[in-house]
Amino acid sequence: MGALPRHQAVVDRLPRLQLGEMLVGRGLITPKQLNDALEHQREKGHRKLLGETLVELGFVTDHDVMAAVAESYGIPFARDIARIADPKFLEILPRDYLLEHLVLPLFVVRDCVTVAVAEPANLYLFEEIRRRTGKSVQIVATTGSEIRTALDAYVPAANVFVIDDIVGDVDAQAFSVIEREVAQIEDLREVAGHSPVIRTVNWLLWSAVHEGASDIHIEPGDRRLRIRFRIDGRLYEKVDPPWQMAAAISSRIKIMGGLDISERRLPQDGDIHVMLEGRPIDLRVSTMPGRHGEKVVIRIIDSRATLVPLERLGMSASILQHWNGVIARPNGIALVTGPTGSGKSTTLYSVLASLNGTERNISTVEDPIEATLAGVNQFQVNEKAGFSFASALRAMLRQDPDVLMVGEIRDSETATTSVQAALTGHLVFSTLHTNDSISAVTRLVNVGIEPYLVAAVVRGVLAQRLVRRICPHCRTTFEPDAHVRAEVEALAGACGAFSRGAGCARCRGSGFAGRLGVFELLVPDDAFAAAVARGATLQELADMSRAAGHRTMRVDGFDKVREGLTTVEEVVLATAS
Repeated sequence: MGALPRHQAVVDRLPRLQLGEMLVGRGLITPKQLNDALEHQREKGHRKLLGETLVELGFVTDHDVMAAVAESYGIPFARDIARIADPKFLEILPRDYLLEHLVLPLFVVRDCVTVAVAEPANLYLFEEIRRRTGKSVQIVATTGSEIRTALDAYVPAANVFVIDDIVGDVDAQAFSVIEREVAQIEDLREVAGHSPVIRTVNWLLWSAVHEGASDIHIEPGDRRLRIRFRIDGRLYEKVDPPWQMAAAISSRIKIMGGLDISERRLPQDGDIHVMLEGRPIDLRVSTMPGRHGEKVVIRIIDSRATLVPLERLGMSASILQHWNGVIARPNGIALVTGPTGSGKSTTLYSVLASLNGTERNISTVEDPIEATLAGVNQFQVNEKAGFSFASALRAMLRQDPDVLMVGEIRDSETATTSVQAALTGHLVFSTLHTNDSISAVTRLVNVGIEPYLVAAVVRGVLAQRLVRRICPHCRTTFEPDAHVRAEVEALAGACGAFSRGAGCARCRGSGFAGRLGVFELLVPDDAFAAAVARGATLQELADMSRAAGHRTMRVDGFDKVREGLTTVEEVVLATAS
């Protein structure tokens, strides 16, 4: 590798070539892609750096960008730093510091520490590392994701269970290890700590994450223990261990979640933090006493799956364009509506990620926090301590915010405070549980907000549902019944061949793999706002919108049927009111 540059040497070595020119010169992007990215930057108000924009558009990887940056500074670029780092030197700096600044000590030779950094231009950081360690500093460049992965693998937080290395193979012998009914709490605690039980629980968690499950259901019955995974909104039976294992499995999960294993008569809720293949996964545990034992449901919150660029949510070009206009407004309220499990949180996280930048103060109040957004101030509701959505929102207004996100408008107090925030120059995002976009407007009136205030602050309402995506590996075409074709074409226009999944090993025979959104967007114009202000009914507002050409979720869904992305049955089921 040769001599690595000391941090002071880097000070004098500013980039000689612009990043875009370097990537074009390397053949990683075309001049047209560079121009497209620059135009995208301008449209977004330069909220993101060019490198971030190129990655977001899928033109390059973060490794490509960082390699070019490293070359421009004349420093080495390192991949797979987890293999290079010497774990015994990681504690030279606190874990929180390493995560905050995306720094990873690799090794120490005499009085010099070599560190991997994600910001080779941050000269002050190198000086601070020198001061903190008392050693001179040599640097290599790498990506932030590489550093996070290495830190998660080597320095897990104190309350994180690392499950990769103790999953092992779970076979019938492992499942049959407990063939007796356990009655004593002391026995439960002991048995729950046996390695076969630990391996079984870890295997369930590992399998669920790898299969893209959102929930695990552990259901004891009459001499039966059923375990099901919810994948793409549907429950699938995974495995039926011997029923005698029910108490041991639930006890192991309760221990991991910090719950009271002696309490089997009341529901309990807890959290588990696990490390899987170097990335953190949060689990929400809910137990419920039943006739045959405790039913356990584990909600899997994978921040990697939650953070999706707006462009990949499945919005049509028209809806995306108008929604981008809504979220670019300097103030007002923008709402995302739909039932539980319709993807509202994912959409809001995508919105906040697109707005996130050093020039904005973005704060959220959530219950729960489902993903960590770097650079965003996130606060967890704690009703027992009196920290509700409304009280948190009032406190955040004293923190000089630009953009606020309230996880849900549940009551009149939260609605009133949100409206006040919008009226005083803030952009507020939140969710409501309504059937469609127009119903969200009347819901605000029904919870006590004056109609003229609703008309003044609502900038847009996005209603959405999730439908299953046809598996690309077994997609086939077919001719539907005449009345089905007529229904689709009446709303969405002429349609060629219809598509469906035949079922294959990759989609577990379901014919579907993954989900996408169907949307409808209401952006109130002057006439609609005037109707809201004078107290128009829901039916009157719906008639007005229909006359103005408002496109419903069903129409958007049928457009996706025409594109071969989903089926008529999925759309009809998801959009049934």
